[in-house]
Amino acid sequence: MAQHVDRPDERHRRPAGVSDGTVAALGKLSEALECVERVRGHLYSLHQLVGHADLMLDDAVAMFRAAGHDAIADRIATDLLGRNVIAGRWTFQIVEDFDDGYYALFRELDRRAREELVGGRRHLYEAEMKERRRTRGRPGHEAGPGVTG
Repeated sequence: MAQHVDRPDERHRRPAGVSDGTVAALGKLSEALECVERVRGHLYSLHQLVGHADLMLDDAVAMFRAAGHDAIADRIATDLLGRNVIAGRWTFQIVEDFDDGYYALFRELDRRAREELVGGRRHLYEAEMKERRRTRGRPGHEAGPGVTG
């Protein structure tokens, strides 16, 4: 069985001629995309939480009716149940618009920048940071899985 050299694999090594500035700019773009990935997760949380709250209103309306508060039950059922969260949209529409617009464009521009500048490689900035910070030959500091000194 061949012994692996303790260095990053090819997909995490900077191509020849790529400047520090280019790697840093791609790293910042990647960091921004990671932020937007978190935003997307929060939007899905919004979607699920608002949907769950809307379904719980059914129980609240029934409980108000059972307690003899029909006017309050009617107001909630008429004014709040099924209401748009923002003008003309339920949360699924917000999520779809985000996914199909801003998010899709962000991902595409990130992909294109990486393709044009570094052959599609991802996380070069972080891979180089790992190389600077790890202790070679130390367990738990290998360049990658299955790598030995």
